[in-house]
Amino acid sequence: MIAKWAGFLPIEGHIVIVEDDHTLRSLMGEIVSEIGAEAVSFVTADDALTHLLQTPDKCRLVIADHGVPGQVQGIEFIEMVNSRWPTIASILTSGYEIEPETVPRGTIYLHKPWSLDELMVAIATSLQPGTPVYKG
Repeated sequence: MIAKWAGFLPIEGHIVIVEDDHTLRSLMGEIVSEIGAEAVSFVTADDALTHLLQTPDKCRLVIADHGVPGQVQGIEFIEMVNSRWPTIASILTSGYEIEPETVPRGTIYLHKPWSLDELMVAIATSLQPGTPVYKG
Protein backbone atom coordinates (compact mmCIF):
# COMPACT_ATOMS: atom_id res chain seq x y z
CA MET A 1 0.00 0.00 0.00
CA ILE A 2 2.70 2.51 0.91
CA ALA A 3 6.10 3.07 -0.60
CA LYS A 4 8.70 0.92 1.07
CA TRP A 5 10.39 2.85 3.84
CA ALA A 6 13.78 1.86 5.20
CA GLY A 7 15.40 2.72 8.48
CA PHE A 8 12.55 1.86 10.84
CA LEU A 9 13.84 0.10 13.91
CA PRO A 10 11.77 -2.75 15.40
CA ILE A 11 8.77 -1.36 17.26
CA GLU A 12 7.85 -3.11 20.47
CA GLY A 13 4.42 -2.41 21.88
CA HIS A 14 1.51 -0.90 20.04
CA ILE A 15 0.29 2.38 18.62
CA VAL A 16 -3.10 3.71 19.70
CA ILE A 17 -5.11 5.42 16.96
CA VAL A 18 -8.09 7.64 17.79
CA GLU A 19 -10.00 8.61 14.65
CA ASP A 20 -13.75 8.70 13.98
CA ASP A 21 -13.43 8.53 10.18
CA HIS A 22 -13.47 4.83 9.31
CA THR A 23 -11.40 5.22 6.14
CA LEU A 24 -8.63 7.21 7.86
CA ARG A 25 -8.65 4.90 10.89
CA SER A 26 -8.23 1.87 8.61
CA LEU A 27 -5.53 3.58 6.54
CA MET A 28 -3.53 4.55 9.63
CA GLY A 29 -3.89 1.02 10.98
CA GLU A 30 -2.53 -0.43 7.72
CA ILE A 31 0.41 2.00 7.75
CA VAL A 32 1.24 1.10 11.35
CA SER A 33 1.08 -2.61 10.47
CA GLU A 34 3.32 -2.15 7.44
CA ILE A 35 6.08 -0.65 9.58
CA GLY A 36 5.91 -3.62 11.91
CA ALA A 37 3.84 -2.26 14.80
CA GLU A 38 0.48 -3.30 16.17
CA ALA A 39 -2.33 -0.76 15.79
CA VAL A 40 -5.11 -0.54 18.36
CA SER A 41 -7.84 1.73 17.01
CA PHE A 42 -10.71 3.60 18.65
CA VAL A 43 -13.49 5.93 17.52
CA THR A 44 -13.42 7.91 20.77
CA ALA A 45 -10.65 9.13 23.05
CA ASP A 46 -12.78 7.97 25.98
CA ASP A 47 -12.40 4.35 24.84
CA ALA A 48 -8.69 4.83 24.13
CA LEU A 49 -8.17 6.15 27.68
CA THR A 50 -9.94 3.11 29.12
CA HIS A 51 -7.61 0.89 27.08
CA LEU A 52 -4.51 2.79 28.23
CA LEU A 53 -5.54 2.52 31.86
CA GLN A 54 -5.57 -1.26 31.43
CA THR A 55 -2.38 -1.66 29.35
CA PRO A 56 -0.26 1.53 29.53
CA ASP A 57 3.11 -0.23 29.34
CA LYS A 58 2.36 -1.64 25.91
CA CYS A 59 1.70 1.71 24.18
CA ARG A 60 4.55 3.57 22.44
CA LEU A 61 2.60 6.24 20.54
CA VAL A 62 -0.87 7.75 20.33
CA ILE A 63 -2.21 9.29 17.13
CA ALA A 64 -5.36 11.26 17.87
CA ASP A 65 -7.74 13.34 15.78
CA HIS A 66 -8.86 16.41 17.68
CA GLY A 67 -12.54 16.40 16.67
CA VAL A 68 -13.71 12.97 17.76
CA PRO A 69 -17.04 12.13 19.40
CA GLY A 70 -17.24 11.55 23.12
CA GLN A 71 -16.44 13.65 26.16
CA VAL A 72 -12.68 13.90 25.53
CA GLN A 73 -11.31 15.68 22.47
CA GLY A 74 -7.90 15.00 20.89
CA ILE A 75 -5.91 17.79 22.57
CA GLU A 76 -7.32 16.94 26.00
CA PHE A 77 -6.64 13.24 25.39
CA ILE A 78 -3.00 13.89 24.51
CA GLU A 79 -2.60 16.17 27.53
CA MET A 80 -3.95 13.39 29.77
CA VAL A 81 -1.64 10.82 28.18
CA ASN A 82 1.39 13.12 28.47
CA SER A 83 0.60 13.85 32.11
CA ARG A 84 0.06 10.25 33.19
CA TRP A 85 2.45 8.44 30.82
CA PRO A 86 5.19 10.88 29.76
CA THR A 87 7.10 8.22 27.80
CA ILE A 88 4.25 7.76 25.30
CA ALA A 89 4.84 9.86 22.17
CA SER A 90 1.95 11.70 20.51
CA ILE A 91 0.73 12.93 17.14
CA LEU A 92 -2.33 15.20 16.85
CA THR A 93 -4.33 15.49 13.64
CA SER A 94 -7.21 17.77 12.73
CA GLY A 95 -9.14 19.01 9.75
CA TYR A 96 -9.61 22.27 11.64
CA GLU A 97 -6.84 24.81 12.03
CA ILE A 98 -5.27 24.37 15.46
CA GLU A 99 -3.34 27.25 16.99
CA PRO A 100 0.28 26.13 17.57
CA GLU A 101 0.22 27.22 21.22
CA THR A 102 -2.68 24.85 21.94
CA VAL A 103 -0.84 21.77 20.65
CA PRO A 104 0.52 19.89 23.69
CA ARG A 105 4.25 20.20 24.18
CA GLY A 106 6.29 17.54 22.40
CA THR A 107 3.36 16.59 20.16
CA ILE A 108 3.64 16.55 16.38
CA TYR A 109 0.69 18.23 14.66
CA LEU A 110 -0.52 17.10 11.23
CA HIS A 111 -3.20 19.19 9.55
CA LYS A 112 -5.61 17.21 7.40
CA PRO A 113 -5.33 16.31 4.68
CA TRP A 114 -1.87 15.01 5.55
CA SER A 115 0.10 12.87 3.14
CA LEU A 116 1.29 9.32 3.78
CA ASP A 117 4.85 10.64 3.72
CA GLU A 118 4.04 13.23 6.41
CA LEU A 119 2.51 10.55 8.62
CA MET A 120 5.47 8.21 8.12
CA VAL A 121 7.97 10.93 9.02
CA ALA A 122 5.89 11.94 12.07
CA ILE A 123 5.76 8.33 13.31
CA ALA A 124 9.51 7.89 12.78
CA THR A 125 10.30 11.21 14.48
CA SER A 126 8.10 10.26 17.43
CA LEU A 127 9.39 6.72 17.91
CA GLN A 128 13.02 6.98 16.91
CA PRO A 129 14.24 10.58 17.01
CA GLY A 130 17.65 11.00 15.46
CA THR A 131 17.42 7.78 13.44
CA PRO A 132 16.64 8.65 9.81
CA VAL A 133 14.07 6.83 7.73
CA TYR A 134 13.85 7.09 3.99
CA LYS A 135 11.89 5.77 1.05
CA GLY A 136 13.54 2.65 -0.26
